[in-house]
Amino acid sequence: MSVTVAPHSWAAPQGARSGPAWRFGREVAVDADGSVRTALQWVLARNCSITPRQLAAVYGALWLVSALISAGFWMRGAPIVGAFAGVELLLVGLALLAYARHAGDREVLTLAGRSLAVEQHLGARVERADFRADWLSVEPSAGQGSLVQLSSRGQTLRVGRFLRPELRAVFAQELRRALRRAGGPGTGQDSELK
Repeated sequence: MSVTVAPHSWAAPQGARSGPAWRFGREVAVDADGSVRTALQWVLARNCSITPRQLAAVYGALWLVSALISAGFWMRGAPIVGAFAGVELLLVGLALLAYARHAGDREVLTLAGRSLAVEQHLGARVERADFRADWLSVEPSAGQGSLVQLSSRGQTLRVGRFLRPELRAVFAQELRRALRRAGGPGTGQDSELK
């Protein structure tokens, strides 16, 4: 792991909210050790316009149309069209498979009590990290619009890759506010949020 030091934090964005409303997070009930309690959860997901199931249906329809056209050319004496259509559909299928594999990519941050659990789902890989709110620092990783870096006791993780760059500062401030509410210091930059 590498550590990146940012000389300046993000400036407070224009029109930032300071009330109890959460722009990115939502309150959820979690079952921990047999007791149900309220937690704050952020789900940052990739913006996909088509689900993998819909994608499979479109790809199946594409195969059907290509097979009909290739059969027509084969009956007219041009069998090579079918071979090229097969290669083309195979390559399109591989590209769509890569898309479908990452359609469910997301980052889930759950603040329950004084603990922040971060899950990053990237393809088939799931990475999980736990942080104590008391020791967690929320900073930009490089500068304005960069990923949000979570640091605590030698552990560093960058989140926010599915947010637009101009919204990452708002997300970081919301996370800091939630950490303060949970009893953690956030980044110690309370004056920036007031």
